[in-house]
Amino acid sequence: MNFDWFTNPIIIEQAAILRIDIVALAWFVLCWFGYARFADRNYHRRLNLIRIMDEMRARWMHRMLERENRITDATLIGNILRSIYFFASTTILILIGLFTILGAGREGMQIVHDIPFTLGASPLMWEIKISLLMVIFVYAFFKLTWSLRQYNYACIIVGAAPPAAEVQAHHYEYAERAGKLVGNAGRHFNMGLRAYYFGMAAISWFLNGWIFILVTAWIVWVVYRREFRSHTVNNLLTIDDA
Repeated sequence: MNFDWFTNPIIIEQAAILRIDIVALAWFVLCWFGYARFADRNYHRRLNLIRIMDEMRARWMHRMLERENRITDATLIGNILRSIYFFASTTILILIGLFTILGAGREGMQIVHDIPFTLGASPLMWEIKISLLMVIFVYAFFKLTWSLRQYNYACIIVGAAPPAAEVQAHHYEYAERAGKLVGNAGRHFNMGLRAYYFGMAAISWFLNGWIFILVTAWIVWVVYRREFRSHTVNNLLTIDDA
């Protein structure tokens, strides 16, 4: 039996790179799902951007019932819809680009190989990296389009709202449910944006696994800080006190 491959430096190097890639991918999945679970568990326990904005959306729907003219509310929802549509359509373009790169594997591998700090990857690993990005942006597309649909439903809710002169006590539940609908749409939009952040981390995997691990950790810190520790959160907390 020939054991020369045990001492072949190329094979040893490829095996080391493969181990790093496996660890980096596991770390990425752990960070994404771990942070999502952390954010969900702390939604009511700690003050955070998502919870504060959900309360603002509920207040918005109550104010909407008090207004006779609801053109402002419809305009605001329309502006939000345009923002979500931009991200959803951009996601489609990204997926088309990824399919194109997947079909031109050798050329793409050569381009990435010329970038500094890049470790070589096998064709199979290259396809896995592209596939990871495709999964991320397919997930983002579904979250963004579901948010888009819910905001469209919110437009109908605003249009079907009773006139301000006819608002009664039982319409409180109408505003509450409308606020929950808009809040759920906002949370799905937030999850779609979060996928974009982690997609940026996944791009660093094309350089090497170590950079992928570091960038993933940095993305988790950025997302956590913006949702729980940012100046925006502090400013929103002081609005009622102003």
